[in-house]
Amino acid sequence: MSAVEQVQEQGSNILTDVVVRFAGDSGDGMQLTGNNFTEATAIYGNDLATFPDFPAEIRAPAGATFGVSAFQIYFGSEDVTTAGDDVDVLVAMNPAALITNLKELVPGGLIIADADAFTAKNLARAGYKDNPLEDGSLDAYRLISIDITKRVIDTVKPHGLSHKFAVRCKNMWTLGLTMWLFDRSRDAAIDGLRTKFAKAPDIAEANVAAINAGHAYGETAELPTGVEVYKVPRASVEPGLYRNTTGTEALAYGIIAGGQLAELPIVFASYPITPASGLLHSLSSQKQFEVMTFQAEDEIAAVCAAIGASFAGSLGVTSSSGPGISLKAEAISLACATELPLLIVNTQRGGPSTGLPTKTEQSDLNQSIFGRHGDTALPVISASTSVDCFDVAIEAVRIATKYRTPVILLSDGYMANASEPWHVPDFNSYEPFPVTFETNPEGFSPAKRDPETLARVWAKPGTPGMEHRIGGIEKDYVSGDISYDSDNHQKMTDIRKAKIDGIANDIPDQEVVLGNTKGKLAVVGWGSTFGAIHQAVKRGLAEGLDVAHIHIRHMWPMPSNLEALLSGYENVLIPEMNTGQLIKIIRAEFLIDAKGLNKISGQPFKIREIESAIKEQLESSK
Repeated sequence: MSAVEQVQEQGSNILTDVVVRFAGDSGDGMQLTGNNFTEATAIYGNDLATFPDFPAEIRAPAGATFGVSAFQIYFGSEDVTTAGDDVDVLVAMNPAALITNLKELVPGGLIIADADAFTAKNLARAGYKDNPLEDGSLDAYRLISIDITKRVIDTVKPHGLSHKFAVRCKNMWTLGLTMWLFDRSRDAAIDGLRTKFAKAPDIAEANVAAINAGHAYGETAELPTGVEVYKVPRASVEPGLYRNTTGTEALAYGIIAGGQLAELPIVFASYPITPASGLLHSLSSQKQFEVMTFQAEDEIAAVCAAIGASFAGSLGVTSSSGPGISLKAEAISLACATELPLLIVNTQRGGPSTGLPTKTEQSDLNQSIFGRHGDTALPVISASTSVDCFDVAIEAVRIATKYRTPVILLSDGYMANASEPWHVPDFNSYEPFPVTFETNPEGFSPAKRDPETLARVWAKPGTPGMEHRIGGIEKDYVSGDISYDSDNHQKMTDIRKAKIDGIANDIPDQEVVLGNTKGKLAVVGWGSTFGAIHQAVKRGLAEGLDVAHIHIRHMWPMPSNLEALLSGYENVLIPEMNTGQLIKIIRAEFLIDAKGLNKISGQPFKIREIESAIKEQLESSK
């Protein structure tokens, strides 16, 4: 039963939460529509999470199923940590959007469809033999079939737009109707349109007219019985400054904050690749924070430029997705050999190779921990939510600069594009970790190490009396000169490994997010599985199940108490968006017979999928 049906059954139009999905062709503006609705929802005061779902094809034929673009938002008056499971309201701009998303709609859910788009050509292209708006196949749902395109053309006619530009306003018409349905304010969307199209006022006012017309339609039309304004009360949240942010934006701010706390300028060098390109876009406008961005000619040039920046005394940062990280691997090993700080951001996507470039996956954990030649250990850290990207970026910068090592930071396509409300922290509450460069030429050697961290000294080239050379060929432990001595190589390999292993003493102990520290079952996750695991465990605890949620941030080295913590549970379940990578590490490192739940569909976990696995695991262990 849909959320809308439930309130009807209870005789009320108050909802605790609801899931809305906008779907249409790539050119239908579904992402813009979703973002505008999200902004209005955030301003209203609901907790929310979003899931932009992009097609992999850049220029798919209009009406093709593989060209459907969707934007899902889950909002409510209570704790929201995922973009939701089943959809309550589906806005379908054409037959392809309907047929590809209908399986996500709950029985009794509401469909808002543009009847004008259900032409014979579009129906055939989507695989329909008959028009589903007319043949009764949608009787299990509640359907509002509207000639949206025709209404939009009539609405914007006074503004003198061509037919092509007039039709493009239909997404704003559906936005207006949806805003009426959930009692959202149109003000922010209207102001945004007038700002965006300040140099084309006719286009701006046409879109504003479309929003208002869609809203007016909801107010005046004779809609199906029970379709009315639904109210979702504001969430109870801690007072403070909030902003709606994506993982990419939070990550960009975190890198900037890390540079400020380390008192280092940032040099960000990357090469565009989906879904990592947004980080370059976000940072390129932040020059006022000593951020220099550089779009390189390829992935190898990007990482080498970042290493060069670190050698010169800045913090080099580079980013990519799995295929690009593969290309960077040799240079990352060079940074390990030279023992220079370097931040490598991997926004994971579906693979292998080009794979599913716009879909999400977390299958680069093995690559991150083990994917280099030789024994080149480095720290790996993973964000768990869009907002968490901020703190994880700061932690990655701290580790990279303190231990003079490359650090891989794992995000993914879901986190990068999804948005959620962020309680903006007080930056003054963060403890600075300023870098100290070697400046004393007396007894200087580039091989000199900090006795506690084992980090190599960092001296800016050109400092008088401290001229030195570093590179990829093995160096002597004492002098830093080139050495081919076998015993020395053993010692250097051991010391580099010990440096990384020692980071485990400088990271927090692993804590339990939800549930008891011992018991029947621990659900262990990493990355963007956080939200679905958290809600599934929360539901299990409400039913009296003995289950806990543990989420790992420091993937390598792992927290020093993790083995003891996991050993306190009779069963361990590890959901991952891969074929099982963390589970193999847990088994190998701790000899714990964990069980896996794996999903490699390009889509994030549903809460119900993990909830079902929890119950199966507890039942099978009786």
